[in-house]
Amino acid sequence: MSKSNITSAELNFLVFRYLQESGFTHTAFSMGYEAGLNNSEIDGNLVPPGALITIVQKGLQYIEMEANLSDGEPEEEDFSLLQPLELISKGVDELQEIIKKRKKEKIEGEREKEKGKGKEGVGEQERHAGGEKERDKHDRERDHVRERDKERDREREERDKEKEKQHLDFAEKARQSEERSGSGKSQKKRRFFLGTDSAGVEPMDGTLTPYEISNSEVTILEGHSSEVFACAWSPAGSLLASGSGDSTARIWTIPEGPCGVQMQAMPLHSHVLKHFKGRVNEKSKDVTTLDWNVEGTLLATGSYDGQARIWGRDGELKNTLIKHKGPIFSLKWNKKGDLLLSGSVDKTAIVWDTKTWECRQQFEFHSAPALDVDWRNNNTFATCSTDHMIYVCKVGETRPIKAFYGHQGEVNAIKWDPTGNLLASCSDDGTAKIWSLKQDKFVYDFKEHIKEIYTIRWSPTGMGTSNPNQQLILASASFDSTIKLWDIDQGRLLHSLAGHKQPVYSVAFSPNGEYLASGSLDQCLHIWSVKEGKILRTYRGGGGIFEVCWNKEGDKLAACFSNNTVCVMDFRK
Repeated sequence: MSKSNITSAELNFLVFRYLQESGFTHTAFSMGYEAGLNNSEIDGNLVPPGALITIVQKGLQYIEMEANLSDGEPEEEDFSLLQPLELISKGVDELQEIIKKRKKEKIEGEREKEKGKGKEGVGEQERHAGGEKERDKHDRERDHVRERDKERDREREERDKEKEKQHLDFAEKARQSEERSGSGKSQKKRRFFLGTDSAGVEPMDGTLTPYEISNSEVTILEGHSSEVFACAWSPAGSLLASGSGDSTARIWTIPEGPCGVQMQAMPLHSHVLKHFKGRVNEKSKDVTTLDWNVEGTLLATGSYDGQARIWGRDGELKNTLIKHKGPIFSLKWNKKGDLLLSGSVDKTAIVWDTKTWECRQQFEFHSAPALDVDWRNNNTFATCSTDHMIYVCKVGETRPIKAFYGHQGEVNAIKWDPTGNLLASCSDDGTAKIWSLKQDKFVYDFKEHIKEIYTIRWSPTGMGTSNPNQQLILASASFDSTIKLWDIDQGRLLHSLAGHKQPVYSVAFSPNGEYLASGSLDQCLHIWSVKEGKILRTYRGGGGIFEVCWNKEGDKLAACFSNNTVCVMDFRK
């Protein structure tokens, strides 16, 4: 086999890289997963940016040269006779016929032009002789030739401009892809083929502001050997769970008392929950999501290998749930604790019976990867997908009880409000929408963000909460580096929180609903006053932040970072 041949795996990687560089991160992820690129031996560092475009352009140039060969030598002046689409859609023989035809037309046009010039002199004589009719005829022919020449010149200029525009567009997309090396690359739902990188993040000024939390006030939990993508406090006690790209989750015991130097000096105990049986750091077993049951006695973890695992608070593996055929991106217990819900890249959602740990029901409604799931009550839930759809399903029913269509991009997250009456969704189309089971169309369509919205959270306020006298608020976090707070009663924007410099991946309300924590790729964790829309405290970490969460008392805050650490800090009103 010739060394110039390209394998299907190599071609798949080039297409994947093109999609990634063009900003189609979900599509790139789906293709990379289905093509098994995570198991490929191709070193992506050796593939230059724009490789696929370069190869295609060179291929077209070769075809164009081959079609223009005359007696073995190319006629350079005739290269402009072919359009790019013709090079792609026609064979060499057809292209040569097109060139011959257009050469003939060009020669005839030039003859007409010369003929027109000669007839201009005759026309001058005829004008003196009163031959107005013949003069008009020659003028029309001359104008026709000139117009045809001008049209060809315009077409040539447009082709040149289009080629230049394509080159500039690609260069801009490549540049944006570089800038997004921490945005698309660090998302826990898209990271597995894109990697994580904090390059491009501006170095932080070492000067502390009056409201800044210093490192001496923070407890840093070290132990993971790769990015930490998820963290969650146990609803009972002082246990904190974290999930990482190193194929492990950890359950940390956080001592009572203030965080910082004193706590750091103490030996911090943790249980390591290994998701592999042999080789360490198996990429296919990255921990993608985790969730505690209501009692805080069991932790469920989802992995890139498509398996859900159930662990005791002591780190003991209780069960492994095997049925999905792709990575699990979302896991949720219902409030009763008798059912566990999982959503996967295999386009399905599964409800597991926690008494038998068998699959109670598998829901196969989506036509693309399921990105998020959320319970409405103990037997009804919603799912969302890259197929732009949202389905509301009920255990025991074979069809969705409701289908919501309105987003024009992949739906990244869904969340039911505390009453279960309203469903919020956010999408790559830059909108957040509010839905009700009482109608097919969205109740509200919030369009203030200018880039993709990655996540949303409801405040623990209003009806159905322990803070019934406070208004219900929805927070949305976006790649445009802002967080927006929405008044749901009136369907309007309350505050636009513009304190971050990079995409925001996580937001979390304090248990009393008065404060909002946000984490961003800019390495900053901000604590905001919901009422005033202002930053109260800030912590600058050593990497991009993927998730933030409050403990049940609301006096401690945890965040997980791209530099393999988890940080815990105190929050005092």
